Amino acid sequence: MTSPTDDRSPKLPRGWLRAAVVSTIAFAFVGAAAGFIAFLSQLRGAEIVPDRKADGIVVLTGGSSRVSDAMELLAAGYGRRLLISGVHPTSTASDISRTLPENQSFMTCCVDLDRTALSTRGNAAEARRWAQARRFKSLIVVTSNYHMPRALVEFSHAMPETILIPFAVVGDKWREEPWWASASTLRLLLSEYVKYIAAELRVRLEDFGIDLSPEVSEQPPGMQPKRPATAQAN
Repeated sequence: MTSPTDDRSPKLPRGWLRAAVVSTIAFAFVGAAAGFIAFLSQLRGAEIVPDRKADGIVVLTGGSSRVSDAMELLAAGYGRRLLISGVHPTSTASDISRTLPENQSFMTCCVDLDRTALSTRGNAAEARRWAQARRFKSLIVVTSNYHMPRALVEFSHAMPETILIPFAVVGDKWREEPWWASASTLRLLLSEYVKYIAAELRVRLEDFGIDLSPEVSEQPPGMQPKRPATAQAN
């Protein structure tokens, strides 16, 4: 009979669990840092004029000079129509045109407003409906440079057969100082990186038929959250 003290089962070395935890955290940190560097490599430091025209132009609200840059592209003939996605429900075309006096004529002939989108995913869904209704096969996507990677993930997933041409808007603050010299810019980039990873993960899961978070604009009206008075789409 085996005595209680006669336990010859192998024992793990002391500190094994701690070493495993530390190694896991280290690998996770290195992976996150490498991913962040890869994310930064996608960001353009200067605005580059598209090398081709498209059927339409879509601008995502939420950042300075996005709409004005999109209007300039429209005026230059880079697209036949412009969709401003994520406009607050109380805003009107006249409100927007007052901020863009040099392009007021285009507001009445060639600009459509989307007041439904509450997120980048919603922007992509509304842009898809807008493009399909007009049989557009190519779109210039206008948004801030730090937001462009996530926007392209959402737009590519929503309309895989549409040609997407990015136009990344570079803000004045980005031009004036490097991102690592500004705490607020660094926080913005880290936040956007996390959202980008989340979008990539959600899109990959959806490819396998797993939808963990249905788009708000596709939910029943009673289930949709109300947009706060100061909310923006991105």
